[in-house]
Amino acid sequence: ALSMLNIIIPLNPITKKNNTKIITNRATGRPMVIQSDRYRQYEKDCALFLRKHSRRDPIEEPVNLRCLFYRKDRRGIDLINLLEAIQDILVKYGVLKDDNSKIVASTDGSRVFYDKQHPRTEIYIERSEKVEDHV
Repeated sequence: ALSMLNIIIPLNPITKKNNTKIITNRATGRPMVIQSDRYRQYEKDCALFLRKHSRRDPIEEPVNLRCLFYRKDRRGIDLINLLEAIQDILVKYGVLKDDNSKIVASTDGSRVFYDKQHPRTEIYIERSEKVEDHV
């Protein structure tokens, strides 16, 4: 069983939301939103730091995902959007089975900070108390 997993991604954290672009689907002629090159590159770069944590059986028990986002600038950014992006990335690289609320039961303690010299995301995944116990 999982006790605690600690992962550091030494990249400036970005969101999907502010990093999208609209393209035209060649087949249908309809516009569609895709992730920007910048976000896709970020997602790719994360692989270097997540591969060693990817698992044959990704985590599927309830966890608290505490993320400390250290950004290189002080521009306002939504914590919820940073969490959404990092959860998608953790699922993509096989750390978490899914990012639904049965698995990511909470994100308690997550925060955004400023660190111009060492932007990074510190991820702490720990077993969550069973929610049913509190109902």
